[in-house]
Amino acid sequence: MAKAGEKSVGGGKRGLKRKAAAEAPQEAAVSGDGAAESGVQPPQAAAFPPGFSISEIKNKQRRHLMFTRWKQQQRKVGARRGREHARGRAGTSTGAGLEGPASQPFAEKLAAKKKLKKEREALGDKAPPKPVPKTIDNQRVYDETTVDPNDEEVAYDEATDEFASYFNRQTSPKILITTSDRPHGRTVRLCEQLSTVIPDSHVYYRRGLALKKIIPQCIARDFTDLIVVNEDRKTPNGLILSHLPNGPTAHFKMSSVRLRKEIKRRGKDPTKHVPEIILNNFTTRLGHSIGRMFASLFPHNPQFIGRQVATFHNQRDYIFFRFHRYIFKSEKKVGIQELGPRFTLKLRSLQKGTFDSKYGEYEWVHKPREMDTSRRKFHL
Repeated sequence: MAKAGEKSVGGGKRGLKRKAAAEAPQEAAVSGDGAAESGVQPPQAAAFPPGFSISEIKNKQRRHLMFTRWKQQQRKVGARRGREHARGRAGTSTGAGLEGPASQPFAEKLAAKKKLKKEREALGDKAPPKPVPKTIDNQRVYDETTVDPNDEEVAYDEATDEFASYFNRQTSPKILITTSDRPHGRTVRLCEQLSTVIPDSHVYYRRGLALKKIIPQCIARDFTDLIVVNEDRKTPNGLILSHLPNGPTAHFKMSSVRLRKEIKRRGKDPTKHVPEIILNNFTTRLGHSIGRMFASLFPHNPQFIGRQVATFHNQRDYIFFRFHRYIFKSEKKVGIQELGPRFTLKLRSLQKGTFDSKYGEYEWVHKPREMDTSRRKFHL
């Protein structure tokens, strides 16, 4: 028993020695941090050589400790720079603050702004226009398919395309809205709210029917368009818009869906008046076709007494849908209330004819690796 006890005591001493040896570098590193904060430089042996990476440390605990220390140091440097920047801005606005090169740029900028403002006030109407800031939108790469309203070819295509009967007021839109098979509550509510936005639209449930069987039934019942809202993980994530009876069919990715109850400061529920429609920034031939598809969903004559507007705004190939009611506050001021729902669409493909995923002929398909090579290149 005595020998066993001696062995255990010896083992305990060895364990204490290993623990002390492991804690020694940590204490040395902590003391180094304290010396750095107090202004005393740590010894050069503790610093990493040039080109050394923390990921080269093989010991996991040591690597994590050094990485944590490095993050703390970066936070301190960022906070110090932020305080210097704030003091510099306060100094330029109050006439006091940092004295030296750090405060000079702010003072120079402020003086230049005041001088430019006085010059513009002195010139009045003759003042030069303000410079337009550069954005991705106004630096857009020119597209050869941009639509010219006075182009005879564009006018001929519009007079003979699938939507010509609608724009010639020979047909009135009648919309069927359905979902993917076995929809969940959020998708069902979105379809019901869409039916209140689009006049003369009807919501039906799939009940296991394939789209190829639904389309002939829609044509037989004089529906002009078919909208299918798909979902994934109980959330709407796709929309198929098919113009009947001869197409085309567009497939969109849907995101950022907000129902009416999820919109803050929304107005009262929409009325049954026919809304106005705004199509913004559909400039190319492809965008022109998509805009005409959206326009053909709504009747020809909007009822202005309802003061309701459905907007499809294209920006960087993302189509933002909003539904508002405008209110006249005075002769010059107008306020708007969002009614909902809202969502964002991204075109994935445009197919000739009605929906046919297997043998359909596609006019345009989005290929990210080939088409998204430049941030300033847009297709709609």
